[in-house]
Amino acid sequence: MRIAIDWKKQARTAAVLLAVSAFLAFVNPYDATGGLFYPYALLYWFMMVLSGGVGAELSMSLYDKYYENGPLAARLLVGAIMSALLVTSFILAIEAVFNDAIPIAYWPYVYGLVLVIATAITGVGYLADQTFNGGASPAGDSADGLATFMQRLPIKYRTATLHAISSEDHYLRVHTSVGEEMILMRLADAVRELGGTSGLQVHRSWWVAKAGIAEEKRGNGRSLLVLKSGTEVPVSRSYRAKAKEAGLIQ
Repeated sequence: MRIAIDWKKQARTAAVLLAVSAFLAFVNPYDATGGLFYPYALLYWFMMVLSGGVGAELSMSLYDKYYENGPLAARLLVGAIMSALLVTSFILAIEAVFNDAIPIAYWPYVYGLVLVIATAITGVGYLADQTFNGGASPAGDSADGLATFMQRLPIKYRTATLHAISSEDHYLRVHTSVGEEMILMRLADAVRELGGTSGLQVHRSWWVAKAGIAEEKRGNGRSLLVLKSGTEVPVSRSYRAKAKEAGLIQ
């Protein structure tokens, strides 16, 4: 199935990375680039920021996989720590190839310096993402939240009835009355955006809309919600009480 890529968001991300790199090349923190000609300094910092961004994204994706509703601060901290680790490795490799290898005793010191910058960049990246609406909108008005979420989908799905969303790594499978589509988004962000919509998270990987439920099934002591498409959605024990209170299960 084709995955819907938000090209505008990707362009914004590239612009932010380039802007941060340009700023770092100008201020030259820790005199990292010495007297390098500015274009070379810019290239150096862009490589650092890009590698750090990849490290942060991969680590936060793993965090989302195992702690879908984990605290935002912890998620950003994990991203900064892993980003700094990757950038530090990059710096050590560059120094070993082009200059003198940095003694092992100084590695923690280098990592600490990098972590300060990585933490700031991770925070800036998150704020930029929120500013440009790359993340979720605050929970509130159901119509606005649902409309905003559906606008993330290709045109043919935007007027469909939302049945459910399920998490697959750092993508979401969106189940609608006209079919399924994949988008790049965290389930926790989608749940916040759909906070006022008539629906409920029933599993660490599933959110269902009441309008999408056909029936409830039980088997082996478990509750299953059957969507109108026939897809079965598990209701985990940790969400069972809320699902029962909402009238989704008996």
